Amino acid sequence: MLSEHTALLEALLFASGEPAEVSRLAAAAGMDEEQIHDAAQELAEHYKASGSALTVLRLGDQYQLVATDGYSENIRTLLDKKKNAPLSNAAMEVLAVIAYNQPVTKAFAEQVRGVDCSGVINTLCQKGLVEEKGRLDLPGRPLVYGTTVHFLRCFGLQDLSELPDIPETGETDALKAINKEPSVLDGQTSML
Repeated sequence: MLSEHTALLEALLFASGEPAEVSRLAAAAGMDEEQIHDAAQELAEHYKASGSALTVLRLGDQYQLVATDGYSENIRTLLDKKKNAPLSNAAMEVLAVIAYNQPVTKAFAEQVRGVDCSGVINTLCQKGLVEEKGRLDLPGRPLVYGTTVHFLRCFGLQDLSELPDIPETGETDALKAINKEPSVLDGQTSML
């Protein structure tokens, strides 16, 4: 049986439907953030032990009540939504460049890939995987892009530190060399 705090968190997550920040959950429940984390852990364990189709997903400093992976097709059928088209290889490449080096400019992504990335970045923004994170204080004030909470949810990550390490290859050395060119960085830092 769930504790009162855990049952309250379950109700809040169910009503929210979207990822909810820990601070907002704590305020709504009249609990502190540590109690929210404890209740989320208890709820996740309860669902797992009972074989439930639900689970609690942690996305950085947010939680969401979601169905487990095995039910996605049935839910999609019920909601009568079209199956999302998979990302193209070009989109996956740009997404990886942004995820590992964010925040990045379009020029940086284009320098790494060697081709125009405007359309791909627009597609990633429309899908909610990438968003504008601001502008650099440089001539032309170029936009910088980064990943979203939706990106974390789609790839099953709690935060960006869970991204797999980049393998060390000759291509990685070439990227590091590109990364050091001042015209490419335009004031941004890199994780390579």
